[in-house]
Amino acid sequence: MIEVEGIEKTYSAGTVITPVLRGVSFCVEKGEYVAIMGASGTGKSTLMNILGCLDKPTAGQYRLDHVDITTLDDDALSRLRNKKIGFVFQQFHLLERITALKNVLLPLIYSEEYPEDAEERARTALRAVGLGERIDHRPNQLSGGQQQRVAIARALITDLDIILADEPTGNLDRKSGLEVMAIFEKLHQEGRTIILVTHDQTVAQHAERIIMLKEGRVAEDRLVERRLIPDVQIDNLDCEEDGQ
Repeated sequence: MIEVEGIEKTYSAGTVITPVLRGVSFCVEKGEYVAIMGASGTGKSTLMNILGCLDKPTAGQYRLDHVDITTLDDDALSRLRNKKIGFVFQQFHLLERITALKNVLLPLIYSEEYPEDAEERARTALRAVGLGERIDHRPNQLSGGQQQRVAIARALITDLDIILADEPTGNLDRKSGLEVMAIFEKLHQEGRTIILVTHDQTVAQHAERIIMLKEGRVAEDRLVERRLIPDVQIDNLDCEEDGQ
């Protein structure tokens, strides 16, 4: 599903050139669950932006479902993102003035065709992450963990094959973090491809494969014994506590 070969990314500021990625190569098969790790400044988020078609590499090739994204213009990249990739970020990126339901609807509002069953699909996505009773709540009425679950529901609304998550538990307490990781585990079991960036080894161990970056290169790429979360039931996640 994903093939990156010799990916390089440099940033220029006047005469100063800063290399971030230095020849990154790997493949991700459909349905894999991969964690990308590395110290701050190793290029994790830059790589995630390239994988998510939010940025293009300076050199190298990135093929998504056999399509070379380096040949696409901005409009084509936008259409590709909307059809294939769901994003979950550390900061949630929810619109504060609208409800959870309307936040989840946003990808469909910006799609080429707004489906007739859009609201029911949004309600289904929110129920899938344990927030069926919170559809009319705004972000400031939800806890951090609940806001992240809204963000995950938003990523699910168009039934995408790939979920990219950048430090998805970074702003959450341990309990909320486990709930979020339980949702990713369920999505993986349903066959979705999940790639998450994290600095936390305990989070990475929920994946089945870890790619370690060091100084902009792949230093290690290995399979790991997954840490499962059998005691968290997605349909019964705690939805009682409001955010402050």
